Amino acid sequence: MPVGYLLDKQRRLVITTASGRVTFAEAKAHQEQLKSHPDFQPEFDQLLDATAITSIDISNDEAKSLGRSSPFFSASSRRAWVAPNAFLFGMGRLIATYREIAGGQEQFRIFYDRNEAFKWLELAINE
Repeated sequence: MPVGYLLDKQRRLVITTASGRVTFAEAKAHQEQLKSHPDFQPEFDQLLDATAITSIDISNDEAKSLGRSSPFFSASSRRAWVAPNAFLFGMGRLIATYREIAGGQEQFRIFYDRNEAFKWLELAINE
């Protein structure tokens, strides 16, 4: 599956990884899986590692839908999207903007550098 995750309840962190060609259906399914996970809380932080994505099949309207339906909605939540190129950086920024318009309170930043994302999330680099 191109989108997977690890939920670390102790660190209050979700590490999402995506690879290959990612579709809207897969991204949406990921959101639904998180919402239904018994240990998930909307205050958790998220590291979304998109560095292995080769293509993304998500339209503007679908990006809006993903922004509106995010399971993260706490002002204390930090979300870091790590992008390998300008296109995926822009897609992350588009989803973050739609999240903000929808009233999302979490902090959402996009990074080219994974180490910078780790620092911002206050995680050890070797995690």
